[in-house]
Amino acid sequence: MGFLIRLVITAIALWITTLIVPGVEVTGRSTADTVLTLVVVALIFGVVNAVLKPVIKVFGCVFYLLTLGLFALVVNALLFLLTDRIARGLDLPFRVDGFWAAFWGAIVVAVVSWLISVALPDRLEAR
Repeated sequence: MGFLIRLVITAIALWITTLIVPGVEVTGRSTADTVLTLVVVALIFGVVNAVLKPVIKVFGCVFYLLTLGLFALVVNALLFLLTDRIARGLDLPFRVDGFWAAFWGAIVVAVVSWLISVALPDRLEAR
């Protein structure tokens, strides 16, 4: 249940990101198509982060230390761009136009996801 809640939170955060950040867009033909695309992209983004981010943190720990963690913003942007490339490979109508759109998009997704998670009651997260 917790996995589904995280997936929905990320999909909502991606949708809000498409509304706020120029260069991040979903061009579904219908509302159902857009919702399905957002859920699939949220799944891709979650898998990319779960698999690659720990590896990058281990091998890039020196950069994290030297930049006082600011390197994490660049890593998040690159992972967001990778999500875009995978979505394009799957022919999903999700697009990120360049590094800066990915940079701001990753920040918005992280902040919105965190805000939604904080707003949820603890008993939903525990399931």
